[in-house]
Amino acid sequence: MISEILTVLTLISIWISLLMGLLTLSGAVSFWLPKSRQKITVNTLPHYPVITLVVPAHNEELVIEQTIRAILDLNYPHDKLEILLYADNCTDETAKRMRKTILERSVQDQKIRVIERSGSGGKAGVLNDALKIAVGKYIGVYDADAVPEKNALYFLVKKILENPDRYKASFGRNKTRNAQHNFLTKCINQEIVVTQRIQHVGIWQLFKIGRIPGTNFIIETDYVKQIGGWTNGALTEDTDISFKIMQEGMLIALAYSSEAFQQEPERIKDYYFQRLRWAKGNYQVVMANFKHLFDKSNWRVKLEVFYYSCTFFWFNAAIVLSDVFLISNLVALLIQLWRPETAIPFAFYSSNIMITQLLLFNWLLMILLYVLQINTAMATQYGQATTEQIWLSLISYFTYSQLFIVISIHAIISVLLDSVFHRDGSKWIKTKRFMD
Repeated sequence: MISEILTVLTLISIWISLLMGLLTLSGAVSFWLPKSRQKITVNTLPHYPVITLVVPAHNEELVIEQTIRAILDLNYPHDKLEILLYADNCTDETAKRMRKTILERSVQDQKIRVIERSGSGGKAGVLNDALKIAVGKYIGVYDADAVPEKNALYFLVKKILENPDRYKASFGRNKTRNAQHNFLTKCINQEIVVTQRIQHVGIWQLFKIGRIPGTNFIIETDYVKQIGGWTNGALTEDTDISFKIMQEGMLIALAYSSEAFQQEPERIKDYYFQRLRWAKGNYQVVMANFKHLFDKSNWRVKLEVFYYSCTFFWFNAAIVLSDVFLISNLVALLIQLWRPETAIPFAFYSSNIMITQLLLFNWLLMILLYVLQINTAMATQYGQATTEQIWLSLISYFTYSQLFIVISIHAIISVLLDSVFHRDGSKWIKTKRFMD
């Protein structure tokens, strides 16, 4: 009886997850279809607010020079930019390379400072320190490995100026700059393209919900102060502050033409611990905001909490269970070839293989949606919709995407143990950088 109930609940859960995925995909398609016929232009803005750009860097000597050069080359008036480069608790030559690059590339009227920091709080701590001294109307953030495209900041500002009273922040898209390095980076590139061009775009189109990424965004300085800044030590300070903004009834606007290029992990170990940190941070934020499902909070907060709860808890559990059920039933069917009396563990009747067939059908639907999302996302980028991407998406479903399930399980167990044993869950292993 218990196995039958679990099986039915798992099937229903998977169907709901597929419907949510199709809803997001339809929102993204309705966004991109009219955009495909529009030409992107760069015109003079009605005015150029002062922007404070913050670059938090912890032992980033391998990548910091390229990032600084890209920031110095941004298509934005130099006299309207304040650039704060933070060498945060560095033990390498990050600060030295910052100063060297400034001397080589900066011009006389650029306001740029290198700040060697020894405080706590991680990236959120850096941003809070910058908040105290920033002179810009808006604070922008670029990670040390994020190389902004020349007009990235222009498009962020342009979007926020469309409705400055409601748009308290704007965010762009991040792309993988080492996408072709190996199989792992190719899979990461597909994941990021789907996240940026399907999920983010779809929920913005349908619900005007934006999510601040870790890099390539701007946010109103006084407003950040008003909501208490960033949470020191937060593993995902971007998700945390996104919830704060939505709770206030304000919007985080999507500036889809703003692009920055990030370096992604090139080894499984580096990838695993980076995504484990992200997953733990997202779990912590969701658990902290779960109470808003039942109070009078802003409806966008409720929807985001529901979405994250479904994605990280409910649907992950359903996928794991469905895999267990399917494999168990298939093994039982194989054993029946030699032992016909063997019962199928997850079926309504011992001789009924309907559930196995349904689980197999669900599995095929999940694969189809996975491949469809990836290749629809790739079709929104010139030259990316190729046969290679189709085959890669199929292979990655059975390899790369399954690793995320392992990471999710590890993350939730770690978060629970942190809570039970009062461990410091804010410590994380730094993602290894590579020379491009």
